[in-house]
Formats: sequence, structure tokens, C-alpha cells
Amino acid sequence: MPSKLSVIVVEPDREQALQIVDALEDAGEFHIRVVADMSALARHVRDHAPDVVLIDVANPSRDQLEELTLASGPLDRPVAMFVDRSDDGLSAAAIEAGVSAYVVDGMEPRRLKPILDAAIARFRMFQRMRAELAEAKRALEERKVIDRAKGMIMRARGIGEDEAYALLRKSAMDQGRRVAEVAEALVTAAGLLG
Repeated sequence: MPSKLSVIVVEPDREQALQIVDALEDAGEFHIRVVADMSALARHVRDHAPDVVLIDVANPSRDQLEELTLASGPLDRPVAMFVDRSDDGLSAAAIEAGVSAYVVDGMEPRRLKPILDAAIARFRMFQRMRAELAEAKRALEERKVIDRAKGMIMRARGIGEDEAYALLRKSAMDQGRRVAEVAEALVTAAGLLG
């Protein structure tokens, strides 16, 4: 994230919005944009691509919470949501939807910076975990394709697993490609030939 964060603050109350802006300005350098109309959040997020979204809503319904969460893009940036009170299950729903911080008992400007820091840290941790999970899934899929290709080579040539893998690896080196790419091409070609 850049050193000077851009923040969209969703706050319909003008006085509260001014307190939040003052608290953020006291805490560091931020590009701050205040959105009073919650229905305009998605457009502001799309137009300005903020680094962080802070939402202050008194008592959200489940539908309102889902709309605000989706509009703020919680998988693309940290989202901190402040509510005055929360019905059963809403905090879990918000966290499952990707909200980085769900704070009950409203937004207090003096607590803003530590909560913002925690939301950013949590978002980065989940972002790293999502990347690691995607990499693990990709590696597993490649392993499956390589195993299928090895099995095809073993049956076609009557050789063992190590020899089949050595053939795949040599072919990949000769072509300047990855073993998984060569295996995928072999499996695809075999599928076309029936």
C-alpha cells in the first residue's frame, strides 16, 4: 500500500464525518473522501479505488450490511465497519463477507487509527493466505496432470514411473517449458485423440 493512504469514509452524519476526518488528519497523511449517501458507495469505490473503506452505520439490517460490504470491495481493500449495535450473526456475516474489522459500539475518532491499522494488518494477512491457497491449489492441479501424463507414458512405452517422469522432464527442458505445461499438452492431445 502507498505511504499516503486514500480512504473513503461512509458517514451520513455531517458532524461525525468532520470528527472522523479530523481524527484521520491528526493520525497521519491520508487522502480522505467522505460519502454521505450509502447508495453511492459502489460508484465512489469504482471511481476512486481507495486503499481503505471505513463505514459507520448505526444499526444495519442484514441486507444493508451485505450491500455495503459488496459495494466496498472487501477482497480488494481493507474495510472497517462500525456499528452502534449488532444483531445475532451479523458480525459473523460481515467477517465472512471479507470485512477486515467489524466494531460494535460505534466509531470513536480516538480509536480510529488503531482500528484502521488492525484492519489493514488483517487484510494483508488474509490476502497472503488467499495467495498461498491459490498457489497450493495450482500446484495440486499441476501434480494431478503430471501424474496423468506419467501414467499415459508408462502404459504407452511399458516403462516405470521414474522413467516416465524423466521423459517428461527432458521434453520440457528441450522445449524450454515447464514439466506441467508439457504434461498438460500431452493430456490434452490424448483427450483429442480419444
